[in-house]
Amino acid sequence: MTALRRLRAWTGTLHAKFALLLVGACCTVAVVIGVLVHGDVRDQTVQQARAAALAKLDDTTDAYVAGNPLPPCGRLDPPELPAALRDMALRGERGTVLGSFEGRPVMWAARPADGTVLAARADYGQGSETLAGLDHAMVISGGVAIVCALLAGSFAVSRVTRRLRRTAAVARRISTGDLTAGDLAAPDDGPADGNAARGRDEVADVAAALDAMASALQERLRTEQRFTADVAHELRTPLAGLRASADLLPDGRPTELVRDRVHHLCRLTDDLLEISRLDSATERADLDSYLLGPLVRSAARVPGQEAEVRVVRDACVDTDRRRLERVLGNLLLNAHRHGRPPVTLTVDGPVITIRDHGAGYPAYLLDQGPQRFRTEPAAGHKGHGLGLTIAAGQARTIGARLEFSNAPDGGAVSTLTLPPGPA
Repeated sequence: MTALRRLRAWTGTLHAKFALLLVGACCTVAVVIGVLVHGDVRDQTVQQARAAALAKLDDTTDAYVAGNPLPPCGRLDPPELPAALRDMALRGERGTVLGSFEGRPVMWAARPADGTVLAARADYGQGSETLAGLDHAMVISGGVAIVCALLAGSFAVSRVTRRLRRTAAVARRISTGDLTAGDLAAPDDGPADGNAARGRDEVADVAAALDAMASALQERLRTEQRFTADVAHELRTPLAGLRASADLLPDGRPTELVRDRVHHLCRLTDDLLEISRLDSATERADLDSYLLGPLVRSAARVPGQEAEVRVVRDACVDTDRRRLERVLGNLLLNAHRHGRPPVTLTVDGPVITIRDHGAGYPAYLLDQGPQRFRTEPAAGHKGHGLGLTIAAGQARTIGARLEFSNAPDGGAVSTLTLPPGPA
C-alpha cells in the first residue's frame, strides 16, 4: 500500500507528467514514422515481386504457346492459386496477388488460356523477411530513441522542478513570516543585470521576483518594527510623567477614570516594546531546569487570573521561568477576559493546557493565529489584541509550541508544549 501511495503521489508531480507526455509524443512519432517507412518499403518489395511474377508469367505463356514444357514456376490452374485471382483470369483479365506455395509467401500471376488459367509464381520470402527485419529494427531503434529522449528530458526537467521546489520552499517560509530567504535564483539562472532577458527562463524570473518580494517585505517589516519600537520608547517618558500627575489628583471617580486610562496606555506601550523585541529575533531565553507543577501553580496564583490547577503527570523542563510565566499569565488573562469560568490549567508531562468555558476562539484565530490589534466585537473590545501575540512570541523564544483550539463541548483551549528537560 505504501508503494502504491508513493506511485500515486509521483504520478501527480510535474516530473511524472512531463515524462508521460514525452513518452507519448515519442511513441506517436515512432509509430507514424514506422507506418510510413513500412508502407513505402512494402510497396517497393511488392512492386518488385509483381514485376518478377509477370516476367515469369510471360515466359510460361511463351512456352505454353510454343508447346514446350512449362518452366518449374508455371502451371495450368494450380490448386494453390488464390480464388480471387482465378476468377479474374477466367473473366479474361491478367493480374497478380500475394499468396503462398508450400508454406512460403509467393507472388502469383495469372492469365486466361484456352478456357483455363495459366499461372506463374515468384518467391516473396525475401521481401517478407526484409519487412520483418525492418519492423524489428524500427521497434528496437524506436525504443532506444524513446529511452534516450526520456533520460535527456528527465535531466532537463529535473533542473526545472528542483528550482520550482526551492522556490516553493522559500514561499512557504515567507508565508510563515521568515523573510530571510534571499538568493532564490540558482547559480545557472543567468545574470541579474539588464542582460537577464538573455539566458534566463520563466522559472528564473519567478524566483527573482519572489526574492525581490521577500527583500521588500523584510525591509518594510524592519521599518515597521523600528517605527513601533521608536514610538513606544518615545511614549514612555511622557506617560511616566502623566502617571505621576495622575497620582497627585484628588480621589474621586474622575481620577479613577484618568488613572485607569493612563495605566492602559502604559501597559500598551510596554506590550509594543515587548513585541518589537520579539520581532527583532534578538531575545534569548535564560534556560534553567524547573519542575513544571510548582511553577504552573505559582503562575496561577496571580490575583484576577486564578485557575484550577491539575497535575496529571509532573515533568522537569528546561525553560525560562520569567518568559513561561509571561506566556501563562497572558493565556490566563485572555481566558478570564474573553471566556467564562471555570478556568482549568492541566499539566501532563511537558504539556500545559489552559481551558475556559466561554464561546471559544474565533475562526480567524484558529486559521491564521493571533493577530495584533484584532478583537472580536462579541468580546466587547476588551484589551488591545496583543496578549496572545506576545504569548506566541515568548513561546517561540523558549522553544515551546503554542496551539489554539476549541473544545467540542465549548470553550477555548490553549496547548503549550515545552521541550523536555533532562531525564
